[in-house]
Amino acid sequence: MHATDFLAKHKTLPDKPVVVLYGSERFLKLQVLNIVPGCGDDDDEEDVALTRVAGKDADLRSVCDELLTVSMFGDKRVVLIEEADDFVSKNRPGLEKYVANPSQSSLLVLDVKSWPKNTKLAKATAKVGLNLECSELKGAALAKWLVKTALDVHGKKIDGPTAALVVQLAGDSLGLLQQELNKLVSLVGDADTITQEDVTRVVGGWRVETTWQMLDAIRDGDVGTALVDLNKLIMAGDAPQKILGGLTFTFRKLAEATEFARQTRDLSGALRSAGVFPQAIGPSEKYLKRIGFDKASRIFQLLIEADANMKGGSRVDPKRQLEVLFLNLANA
Repeated sequence: MHATDFLAKHKTLPDKPVVVLYGSERFLKLQVLNIVPGCGDDDDEEDVALTRVAGKDADLRSVCDELLTVSMFGDKRVVLIEEADDFVSKNRPGLEKYVANPSQSSLLVLDVKSWPKNTKLAKATAKVGLNLECSELKGAALAKWLVKTALDVHGKKIDGPTAALVVQLAGDSLGLLQQELNKLVSLVGDADTITQEDVTRVVGGWRVETTWQMLDAIRDGDVGTALVDLNKLIMAGDAPQKILGGLTFTFRKLAEATEFARQTRDLSGALRSAGVFPQAIGPSEKYLKRIGFDKASRIFQLLIEADANMKGGSRVDPKRQLEVLFLNLANA
């Protein structure tokens, strides 16, 4: 089970003798640990005896002795092995033996990066305990998590495209996204909805301002300014793939508006229906009229080709690919 699904259903940890947290997303592991008795940041449970051990320092005999020791005070014992991959590899048979007959008054928590499901140990822990996947979320799953978190934790509505914009601007780190969401919640105050305009005001700092300036410059035919901004973002460490994502987020709407206008003959209305920001409708209408309907109809294809090339379809340097795309979009 993925940790996000588990956390959506549980506010406390079920009474299990073994919990395995596997994957690379530290934020999710910390969220699960926050509901493990004795492990939470604000946890002051006096009837829990917690032992934290670094995997490189953990000794199986000592760990088992700790887990199997019966406290005269009835304390629940929790042993957390952090960065436990090597510990598990070195002690797999002994762990299998313990899991086959674990102490029901203790909890063993293993924090690992890798946990193949087809191993005897993984199958055994799945029967008596919990194996929680703490892997990174990507794409639609990440935006979905943001939508659910905004509603469940903060009571705020944020639609899918707006959540996708937050991800595009802030990156895919759950911890960073949580910070940006907190900023947005503070900004909107008593309002029940977080809008795209709110996101552009809050998320991403100077990189966002530079990105919007770059995208506006492409739309307005000022390729020189767009290339200068591109260099700034690349030098600051932004990956070309991320920059392409922001470009696609904006110009896909213009492509959709073009298709809407084909049917309605109302370009301004089509731009609104496609989700273009109100303040950008006028400049966007001017852009589409400048390049003409035939060229505007090619925007989708240009974006698709750029994405395929950026994912390995071309050996050309990704930055160079973006520069060519800028020229093509500016003139379509």
